[in-house]
Amino acid sequence: MIVVDTNVLAYLLLPGPKTELAESLREQDREWAAPPLWRSELRNVLSGYLRREVLQRSAAVALMQEAEAILSAHDQPVSSEHVLQLVSTSHCSAYDCEFVAAAQLLAVPLVTEDRAILMAFPDLARSLQQVTSSGQR
Repeated sequence: MIVVDTNVLAYLLLPGPKTELAESLREQDREWAAPPLWRSELRNVLSGYLRREVLQRSAAVALMQEAEAILSAHDQPVSSEHVLQLVSTSHCSAYDCEFVAAAQLLAVPLVTEDRAILMAFPDLARSLQQVTSSGQR
């Protein structure tokens, strides 16, 4: 099991330059987890695609349903105290620290492309490139 941030999930579902890496990650580890916040963040990503008319609403709904199928069994609630403790020891946003807290609670790596998280939590956070090229978590 790994925790993935919303961008990794978006890379998997929305074709782009990092889709192949996200697909490789999914093949390596089928159990993905995230804090419940991921839903709102992914809806926001999909909203941008809708507004730019890159996706139709039906396609956005289908992608959201696919994401829910991937993560619904592994929603990891986090406490405000834990998140705020992480915020106080880093320069990361509370949003980002929710993913860090989830990974810490599950004692698994966090896969992210967020540079601030990668720098602030090097013992926990791994980039897509790190994970997929080495095959290790």
